[in-house]
Amino acid sequence: MTMYLHGLGHFHPENEITNQFLTDLDIGTNAQWIEERTGILSRRTVMSLDYIKETRNRDLTLVPDARMYSHADTGKRASEMALKRAGLEAADIGMVIAGGCNPEYLSPADACTIAATLGMEVPAFDMNSACTSYHVALYALSMMRPEALPDFVLVVTPETVTTTVDYSDRAAAVLWGDGTTAAVISTKVPSRVRITGNTLESSPAGFDKVTIGHNDHFVQEGRTVQMFAIKKTTRVLRALQKEYTEPGRALHFVGHQANFNMLQAVCRQCDVPDDRHHHSVVNFGNTGAAGAPGVMSMRWDEWKDGDDVAVVGVGSGLTWSGHVYRFGDVS
Repeated sequence: MTMYLHGLGHFHPENEITNQFLTDLDIGTNAQWIEERTGILSRRTVMSLDYIKETRNRDLTLVPDARMYSHADTGKRASEMALKRAGLEAADIGMVIAGGCNPEYLSPADACTIAATLGMEVPAFDMNSACTSYHVALYALSMMRPEALPDFVLVVTPETVTTTVDYSDRAAAVLWGDGTTAAVISTKVPSRVRITGNTLESSPAGFDKVTIGHNDHFVQEGRTVQMFAIKKTTRVLRALQKEYTEPGRALHFVGHQANFNMLQAVCRQCDVPDDRHHHSVVNFGNTGAAGAPGVMSMRWDEWKDGDDVAVVGVGSGLTWSGHVYRFGDVS
Protein backbone atom coordinates (compact mmCIF):
# COMPACT_ATOMS: atom_id res chain seq x y z
CA MET A 1 0.00 0.00 0.00
CA THR A 2 1.21 3.50 -0.83
CA MET A 3 1.39 6.01 1.99
CA TYR A 4 2.03 9.72 1.86
CA LEU A 5 4.51 11.85 3.78
CA HIS A 6 3.24 15.35 4.53
CA GLY A 7 5.96 16.72 6.78
CA LEU A 8 9.11 15.85 8.72
CA GLY A 9 10.64 17.51 11.76
CA HIS A 10 13.73 17.01 13.88
CA PHE A 11 15.35 18.22 17.09
CA HIS A 12 18.85 17.85 18.53
CA PRO A 13 19.79 19.08 22.01
CA GLU A 14 22.36 21.86 22.33
CA ASN A 15 25.01 20.10 24.44
CA GLU A 16 27.75 18.83 22.15
CA ILE A 17 30.05 15.88 22.85
CA THR A 18 33.06 16.49 20.63
CA ASN A 19 35.93 14.09 20.11
CA GLN A 20 38.07 16.43 22.17
CA PHE A 21 35.55 16.18 25.03
CA LEU A 22 35.86 12.39 24.93
CA THR A 23 39.65 12.62 24.75
CA ASP A 24 39.63 14.80 27.87
CA LEU A 25 37.63 12.14 29.75
CA ASP A 26 40.84 10.07 29.68
CA ILE A 27 39.13 6.78 28.80
CA GLY A 28 41.79 5.51 26.43
CA THR A 29 40.72 7.26 23.28
CA ASN A 30 41.57 10.30 21.19
CA ALA A 31 40.23 12.11 18.13
CA GLN A 32 42.35 10.11 15.68
CA TRP A 33 41.26 6.78 17.19
CA ILE A 34 37.58 7.79 17.05
CA GLU A 35 37.68 9.16 13.51
CA GLU A 36 39.54 6.14 12.12
CA ARG A 37 37.06 3.66 13.61
CA THR A 38 33.75 5.50 13.31
CA GLY A 39 34.14 8.60 11.15
CA ILE A 40 32.22 10.52 13.84
CA LEU A 41 33.36 14.02 14.85
CA SER A 42 30.60 15.12 17.22
CA ARG A 43 27.30 14.19 18.87
CA ARG A 44 24.61 15.78 21.04
CA THR A 45 23.28 14.83 24.48
CA VAL A 46 20.29 15.74 26.63
CA MET A 47 22.52 15.48 29.69
CA SER A 48 24.73 18.07 31.35
CA LEU A 49 28.32 17.91 30.12
CA ASP A 50 29.55 18.63 33.64
CA TYR A 51 27.58 15.63 34.88
CA ILE A 52 29.25 13.36 32.30
CA LYS A 53 32.69 14.70 33.24
CA GLU A 54 32.10 14.19 36.94
CA THR A 55 30.31 10.83 36.96
CA ARG A 56 30.89 9.15 33.57
CA ASN A 57 27.17 8.29 33.92
CA ARG A 58 28.08 5.20 35.92
CA ASP A 59 25.06 5.50 38.22
CA LEU A 60 21.94 5.53 36.06
CA THR A 61 19.71 6.51 38.99
CA LEU A 62 21.20 10.02 38.65
CA VAL A 63 20.09 10.46 35.02
CA PRO A 64 16.64 12.01 35.70
CA ASP A 65 18.29 14.97 37.42
CA ALA A 66 21.07 15.24 34.84
CA ARG A 67 18.90 15.42 31.72
CA MET A 68 17.75 18.76 30.31
CA TYR A 69 14.98 17.38 28.08
CA SER A 70 12.38 14.64 28.44
CA HIS A 71 11.06 12.62 25.51
CA ALA A 72 7.91 14.72 25.74
CA ASP A 73 10.04 17.85 25.33
CA THR A 74 12.03 16.65 22.33
CA GLY A 75 8.99 14.98 20.78
CA LYS A 76 7.02 18.22 21.01
CA ARG A 77 9.75 20.22 19.28
CA ALA A 78 10.21 17.76 16.42
CA SER A 79 6.44 17.35 16.00
CA GLU A 80 5.81 21.08 15.82
CA MET A 81 8.32 21.35 12.96
CA ALA A 82 6.71 18.43 11.12
CA LEU A 83 3.21 19.90 11.53
CA LYS A 84 4.34 23.31 10.31
CA ARG A 85 5.93 21.81 7.22
CA ALA A 86 2.78 19.79 6.58
CA GLY A 87 0.61 22.90 6.91
CA LEU A 88 -1.40 21.23 9.67
CA GLU A 89 -2.36 21.82 13.28
CA ALA A 90 -2.16 19.44 16.20
CA ALA A 91 -5.96 19.10 16.02
CA ASP A 92 -5.59 17.51 12.55
CA ILE A 93 -3.71 14.48 13.92
CA GLY A 94 -5.83 11.42 14.67
CA MET A 95 -3.21 9.03 16.06
CA VAL A 96 0.28 9.17 17.58
CA ILE A 97 2.84 6.36 17.39
CA ALA A 98 6.21 6.65 19.11
CA GLY A 99 9.17 4.33 19.45
CA GLY A 100 12.90 4.08 19.94
CA CYS A 101 15.73 2.40 21.81
CA ASN A 102 15.05 3.55 25.36
CA PRO A 103 11.50 4.61 26.28
CA GLU A 104 11.54 7.14 29.08
CA TYR A 105 9.03 5.15 31.14
CA LEU A 106 8.12 1.49 31.34
CA SER A 107 4.62 2.97 31.53
CA PRO A 108 3.06 5.14 30.14
CA ALA A 109 3.97 5.09 26.47
CA ASP A 110 6.17 7.89 25.12
CA ALA A 111 3.42 8.51 22.56
CA CYS A 112 1.06 9.47 25.37
CA THR A 113 3.45 11.93 27.02
CA ILE A 114 4.26 13.51 23.65
CA ALA A 115 0.59 13.74 22.65
CA ALA A 116 -0.19 15.36 26.01
CA THR A 117 2.40 18.11 25.48
CA LEU A 118 0.82 18.80 22.08
CA GLY A 119 -2.68 18.93 23.53
CA MET A 120 -3.84 15.89 21.58
CA GLU A 121 -6.65 13.62 22.80
CA VAL A 122 -6.22 10.78 20.31
CA PRO A 123 -5.19 7.10 20.32
CA ALA A 124 -1.48 7.04 21.26
CA PHE A 125 0.80 4.05 21.67
CA ASP A 126 4.42 2.96 21.31
CA MET A 127 5.82 0.60 18.71
CA ASN A 128 9.36 -0.04 19.88
CA SER A 129 11.90 -1.83 17.72
CA ALA A 130 15.07 -0.04 18.82
CA CYS A 131 16.88 1.58 15.86
CA THR A 132 14.25 0.33 13.36
CA SER A 133 11.28 1.76 15.28
CA TYR A 134 10.46 4.35 12.60
CA HIS A 135 10.64 1.71 9.88
CA VAL A 136 8.45 -0.67 11.87
CA ALA A 137 5.79 2.01 12.40
CA LEU A 138 5.63 2.66 8.65
CA TYR A 139 5.60 -1.06 7.90
CA ALA A 140 2.70 -1.59 10.30
CA LEU A 141 0.75 1.33 8.88
CA SER A 142 1.29 -0.02 5.36
CA MET A 143 -0.54 -3.22 6.35
CA MET A 144 -3.55 -1.49 7.89
CA ARG A 145 -6.83 -0.74 6.16
CA PRO A 146 -6.78 2.93 5.11
CA GLU A 147 -10.45 3.37 5.99
CA ALA A 148 -9.73 2.24 9.55
CA LEU A 149 -7.09 4.93 10.08
CA PRO A 150 -7.48 8.67 10.70
CA ASP A 151 -6.50 11.07 7.93
CA PHE A 152 -3.18 11.92 9.58
CA VAL A 153 -0.89 9.90 11.86
CA LEU A 154 2.07 11.37 13.75
CA VAL A 155 5.10 9.04 14.05
CA VAL A 156 7.73 10.19 16.58
CA THR A 157 11.12 8.67 17.41
CA PRO A 158 12.48 10.21 20.62
CA GLU A 159 16.03 8.99 21.21
CA THR A 160 18.19 9.77 24.26
CA VAL A 161 20.51 6.79 24.21
CA THR A 162 23.37 8.82 25.71
CA THR A 163 21.51 8.48 29.02
CA THR A 164 22.28 4.74 28.91
CA VAL A 165 25.96 5.07 27.98
CA ASP A 166 28.76 4.30 30.42
CA TYR A 167 31.23 7.10 29.62
CA SER A 168 34.13 5.05 30.94
CA ASP A 169 33.44 2.58 28.08
CA ARG A 170 35.10 4.11 25.04
CA ALA A 171 33.44 1.68 22.61
CA ALA A 172 29.99 2.98 23.52
CA ALA A 173 30.92 6.57 24.37
CA VAL A 174 32.18 7.39 20.87
CA LEU A 175 29.03 6.24 19.05
CA TRP A 176 25.87 7.70 20.51
CA GLY A 177 24.12 11.02 20.15
CA ASP A 178 20.60 12.15 21.02
CA GLY A 179 17.94 13.32 18.59
CA THR A 180 14.23 13.12 17.85
CA THR A 181 12.29 13.07 14.60
CA ALA A 182 8.61 13.31 13.76
CA ALA A 183 6.69 12.51 10.60
CA VAL A 184 3.14 13.29 9.51
CA ILE A 185 1.88 10.27 7.56
CA SER A 186 -1.38 9.61 5.71
CA THR A 187 -2.79 6.54 4.01
CA LYS A 188 -5.61 8.63 2.55
CA VAL A 189 -4.56 12.19 1.76
CA PRO A 190 -2.08 12.51 -1.14
CA SER A 191 1.04 14.67 -0.97
CA ARG A 192 4.11 15.25 -3.14
CA VAL A 193 5.93 12.43 -1.31
CA ARG A 194 4.87 8.81 -1.60
CA ILE A 195 6.25 6.08 0.66
CA THR A 196 6.39 2.64 -0.86
CA GLY A 197 8.41 -0.57 -0.90
CA ASN A 198 8.09 -1.21 2.84
CA THR A 199 9.92 -4.34 3.99
CA LEU A 200 10.70 -5.81 7.41
CA GLU A 201 12.73 -8.85 8.45
CA SER A 202 14.11 -10.07 11.77
CA SER A 203 16.44 -12.68 13.18
CA PRO A 204 15.42 -13.01 16.85
CA ALA A 205 18.21 -15.52 17.41
CA GLY A 206 20.50 -12.47 17.59
CA PHE A 207 18.47 -10.64 20.22
CA ASP A 208 21.40 -10.56 22.66
CA LYS A 209 23.88 -8.85 20.30
CA VAL A 210 22.67 -5.31 21.16
CA THR A 211 20.97 -4.66 24.48
CA ILE A 212 19.92 -1.99 26.96
CA GLY A 213 18.76 -3.73 30.11
CA HIS A 214 16.40 -2.27 32.68
CA ASN A 215 18.46 0.23 34.71
CA ASP A 216 21.53 -0.95 32.83
CA HIS A 217 23.98 0.46 30.28
CA PHE A 218 24.06 -0.01 26.53
CA VAL A 219 26.04 -3.11 25.45
CA GLN A 220 26.75 -4.55 22.03
CA GLU A 221 29.05 -7.00 20.26
CA GLY A 222 30.60 -4.28 18.13
CA ARG A 223 32.32 -6.24 15.37
CA THR A 224 29.42 -8.68 14.99
CA VAL A 225 26.84 -5.92 14.83
CA GLN A 226 28.80 -3.84 12.32
CA MET A 227 29.19 -6.76 9.93
CA PHE A 228 25.49 -7.54 10.32
CA ALA A 229 24.60 -3.91 9.55
CA ILE A 230 26.74 -3.82 6.42
CA LYS A 231 25.44 -7.16 5.14
CA LYS A 232 21.74 -6.45 5.69
CA THR A 233 21.86 -2.82 4.55
CA THR A 234 23.60 -3.87 1.34
CA ARG A 235 21.03 -6.60 0.73
CA VAL A 236 18.03 -4.31 1.25
CA LEU A 237 19.51 -1.43 -0.73
CA ARG A 238 20.32 -3.65 -3.72
CA ALA A 239 16.73 -4.88 -3.78
CA LEU A 240 15.40 -1.32 -3.69
CA GLN A 241 17.86 -0.23 -6.39
CA LYS A 242 16.69 -3.07 -8.62
CA GLU A 243 13.02 -2.20 -8.19
CA TYR A 244 13.11 1.59 -8.17
CA THR A 245 15.93 2.68 -10.49
CA GLU A 246 14.19 4.45 -13.39
CA PRO A 247 15.32 6.70 -16.25
CA GLY A 248 14.82 10.36 -15.43
CA ARG A 249 14.67 9.79 -11.66
CA ALA A 250 17.55 10.07 -9.19
CA LEU A 251 17.80 7.30 -6.58
CA HIS A 252 19.46 8.49 -3.37
CA PHE A 253 20.48 6.53 -0.27
CA VAL A 254 19.98 7.21 3.44
CA GLY A 255 21.08 4.44 5.77
CA HIS A 256 20.96 3.79 9.48
CA GLN A 257 23.34 6.32 11.00
CA ALA A 258 25.36 3.80 13.02
CA ASN A 259 28.78 5.04 11.97
CA PHE A 260 30.20 6.63 8.86
CA ASN A 261 32.61 3.82 8.01
CA MET A 262 29.75 1.32 7.90
CA LEU A 263 27.80 3.56 5.53
CA GLN A 264 30.82 4.07 3.29
CA ALA A 265 31.26 0.30 3.02
CA VAL A 266 27.64 -0.07 1.89
CA CYS A 267 28.05 2.70 -0.69
CA ARG A 268 31.11 1.01 -2.16
CA GLN A 269 29.33 -2.33 -2.46
CA CYS A 270 26.18 -0.78 -3.96
CA ASP A 271 27.89 1.78 -6.23
CA VAL A 272 26.27 4.78 -4.54
CA PRO A 273 28.04 8.00 -5.61
CA ASP A 274 28.91 10.58 -2.96
CA ASP A 275 26.30 13.06 -4.20
CA ARG A 276 23.54 10.45 -3.77
CA HIS A 277 24.57 9.43 -0.22
CA HIS A 278 23.14 11.56 2.57
CA HIS A 279 24.05 11.29 6.24
CA SER A 280 24.22 13.08 9.60
CA VAL A 281 26.28 10.64 11.65
CA VAL A 282 29.54 12.58 11.27
CA ASN A 283 28.17 15.56 13.20
CA PHE A 284 25.42 13.99 15.31
CA GLY A 285 26.57 10.42 15.99
CA ASN A 286 24.28 7.41 16.07
CA THR A 287 20.85 8.79 16.97
CA GLY A 288 19.13 5.41 16.83
CA ALA A 289 15.66 5.37 15.28
CA ALA A 290 15.86 9.14 14.74
CA GLY A 291 18.90 8.85 12.46
CA ALA A 292 17.61 8.14 8.95
CA PRO A 293 14.37 10.16 9.20
CA GLY A 294 16.46 12.94 10.74
CA VAL A 295 18.64 13.05 7.63
CA MET A 296 15.51 13.28 5.50
CA SER A 297 14.17 16.08 7.69
CA MET A 298 17.39 18.13 7.68
CA ARG A 299 17.33 18.08 3.86
CA TRP A 300 13.56 18.70 3.63
CA ASP A 301 13.84 21.87 1.55
CA GLU A 302 16.41 20.35 -0.82
CA TRP A 303 14.46 17.34 -2.10
CA LYS A 304 12.94 17.96 -5.51
CA ASP A 305 10.47 16.31 -7.85
CA GLY A 306 12.13 13.34 -9.52
CA ASP A 307 14.08 12.33 -6.41
CA ASP A 308 13.69 8.84 -5.00
CA VAL A 309 15.29 8.05 -1.64
CA ALA A 310 15.99 4.49 -0.52
CA VAL A 311 16.00 4.46 3.30
CA VAL A 312 17.38 1.40 5.07
CA GLY A 313 17.39 0.65 8.80
CA VAL A 314 19.02 -2.02 10.93
CA GLY A 315 18.88 -2.54 14.66
CA SER A 316 18.78 -4.80 17.66
CA GLY A 317 16.38 -7.66 17.62
CA LEU A 318 18.07 -8.26 15.16
CA THR A 319 15.87 -6.44 12.63
CA TRP A 320 16.33 -4.79 9.22
CA SER A 321 13.95 -2.83 7.03
CA GLY A 322 13.67 -0.49 4.07
CA HIS A 323 11.35 1.76 2.11
CA VAL A 324 11.46 4.40 -0.63
CA TYR A 325 10.33 8.02 -0.68
CA ARG A 326 9.24 9.17 -4.15
CA PHE A 327 9.07 12.94 -4.66
CA GLY A 328 6.78 14.48 -7.25
CA ASP A 329 4.30 13.03 -9.68
CA VAL A 330 4.89 9.30 -10.14
CA SER A 331 2.73 7.54 -12.71
